[in-house]
Amino acid sequence: MGPVDGGPGAGIDRAARSRRRLGTVEAENGGVRTEARGRTFARAGRRTNVALFWLVVGAFVTGWVGFAVARPVPSWLVAALHALLGLAVVALAPWKSMIIRRSRLRVASVLLLVAVVLGLAAGFVQLFAGWSAALGISPLQVHVGASLIALPLLGWHVLRRGGRAMLAPRRSDLSRRVLLRGLGGLGAVSAGYLVLTALSRSIGGPPRTPAATGSRAVDPDAIPATIWLLDRVPELAPTHRVEVAGRSYGAAELAEDAEQVNARLDCTSGWFADATWSGRRVADLIPVADLAAARSVLVTSATGYRRRFPAAEAGSLWLAVACQGRPLTAASGAPVRLVVPGRRGFWWVKWVARVELSDQPSWAQPPFPAQ
Repeated sequence: MGPVDGGPGAGIDRAARSRRRLGTVEAENGGVRTEARGRTFARAGRRTNVALFWLVVGAFVTGWVGFAVARPVPSWLVAALHALLGLAVVALAPWKSMIIRRSRLRVASVLLLVAVVLGLAAGFVQLFAGWSAALGISPLQVHVGASLIALPLLGWHVLRRGGRAMLAPRRSDLSRRVLLRGLGGLGAVSAGYLVLTALSRSIGGPPRTPAATGSRAVDPDAIPATIWLLDRVPELAPTHRVEVAGRSYGAAELAEDAEQVNARLDCTSGWFADATWSGRRVADLIPVADLAAARSVLVTSATGYRRRFPAAEAGSLWLAVACQGRPLTAASGAPVRLVVPGRRGFWWVKWVARVELSDQPSWAQPPFPAQ
C-alpha cells in the first residue's frame, strides 16, 4: 500500500520523484554529494536545443564561407568564428546528454548525433594532426561530409520537435541571467580556443603552424594529387592544345616564353603549398581590345569543370606548365593548369581545355562548383 496523502511517507516520496525529475546525479566521494551539478545539467531543455541549432547552422555557414576567402585577415576571422562555434557545441554536450536521456531516440536522431560527433572529431584531428589521407580521404573532407549529412537531419529533427514554435524567441530568453550565462559561456569557449590553438601550434614546431584558413603546409615538391568532388584524372594526349579566345596553344609553346610566379596553393582538403610555378599570363595571350570588351573570363577543364573570373583579373591568371622547375604531372593538372594567386585551390582549374571571353558577369556562377 502506498503512503496516504499527507501521511509521513508522502514528503519522502515526493522528494524522491522530484530528484528523478531533475535528473539529480549523486556520487559519494568522501561523503560529498554532487546534487548541484545534477540540477545544473537537468535544467537542459528548449534553450539548450535552440542554442545547439543556431550553433550548428552557424558552424556550417562559416565553414563554407571559409572556403571562399583566402586573404589572411578575413580567413583568420572566419576560421576563428567557425572554431568557436564548434567548441560551443562541445561545451553544451553535457546539457544535451541530459535531454537525450529523457527522450526516445529515433534512427534519424541517432544518425544526426553520429554526424555531429564525427564532424567535430575530424575537426580536432585536422587541428592537431594537420593534413593526412586515409583511403584517399582527409580529416577535413570527413568534417565537410559529416556537415552535409547533418544539416538535413537537423532540419528534420527541428521540424519533428515543433519547428518554428520551438525556435521562436521568448521574453525569458532575453533575461539578464540568460545574458550573463551566455557571456560567461563565450568567455570560457574563447579561452578554450586560445589554449587549443596554442597547443596545436606547439606540436611539431613552426612547420606545423596552420595558415589563416586552417590548412597545414606540405612539401611543394610533393603536392598531393587532390581532385574536386567526382572528377577523375583525364588521359590527355601530349599534343593536347588549349583554346584561348580563338587561338590555340600547346604546352611546349606556353613553356617557351614562360615566366615564374610564386603562389600559394591552399586546398580546401586542408593543406597548402608555397611553390614556384612557370607559365604565361592569360592577359598576355588575349588582345587588349578583346579583353577590355569582355566582362569575364571563363576557364574550362577537359573534365567539364569550370570557373569564371572578372576580366580585370586576367593579368593574375596564369596558364602553368611546370611547378618547382619540373613539368606538371597528370594528377597535378598536366599538361596545362590554371594558377590563381590569392584564391583557394578550387579556383585553380586543372587540365585546362578552353579560356573564353564572356559578356556575363563573374558572379554568374555558383559560389562552389557542383560538378
